[in-house]
Amino acid sequence: MELTPKVEFLGLTFDLTVIIGSLLTAVIVLLITIAATRGRKMVPTGLQNLVEMIIDFSRGMARMSFDDKTTEKFLGFTFTLFLFIFVANQLGVIMMVSAEAEHPIPALGITEEAMKEGNTRDVAWLKSPTADMNVTFAMAIAIALFANYMGIRAGIKKYLGHFFSPLGLLHVIEEFAKPATHAMRLWANIFAGEVLILIMLTKGPIWLTGAPLLLWMGFSLFVGTIQAYIFTVLANVYIGQKMASH
Repeated sequence: MELTPKVEFLGLTFDLTVIIGSLLTAVIVLLITIAATRGRKMVPTGLQNLVEMIIDFSRGMARMSFDDKTTEKFLGFTFTLFLFIFVANQLGVIMMVSAEAEHPIPALGITEEAMKEGNTRDVAWLKSPTADMNVTFAMAIAIALFANYMGIRAGIKKYLGHFFSPLGLLHVIEEFAKPATHAMRLWANIFAGEVLILIMLTKGPIWLTGAPLLLWMGFSLFVGTIQAYIFTVLANVYIGQKMASH
């Protein structure tokens, strides 16, 4: 695999590739929403029409888990989460950037030892942030914490009674299994797709891998869309389950 530039701060290690990818994804989502709300028309066209379709799609996802009133409250969350993950998933397919390091860069963690250990001098500067397990777990854990918070708000007695029922132990295990599977599903699909693209780009002649590469990139775009949908739907399901009476 490629090396990634890292920096240490306050005893923590930060992957610059993940930071750059996450910031770029956020900027793209922001620009899309700003552009779509400029010069709005009663009869939408172009980008406004596309964004309104995504909003209607997001409303449909929210309605799977909430009633009509709650759906509107969570529409912004659903729309933002889906659009962010969708853009993040496609970033590595469309804009994967890597370069060969002619010399070690110790300040970024790219040392001679790391190059020898990884048997590569290729350095990744841009890829899908969701291809990094830390990103998907951070989102999944944040959603799990928010879901439990909403469950407590809905009624502390019912929330705690859920764990002291005859199936209480299973519910405790479920609280850890949900964010783990939520994160792993998204990460594994995006990571595997990028690895295969990287192998095709670097390990074979273009005349041999060209057509399969294009087919796989098209399939990766489809998988990225499906995974954004699944992650968003499950996020709403987990929150909705906590808000509903047990």
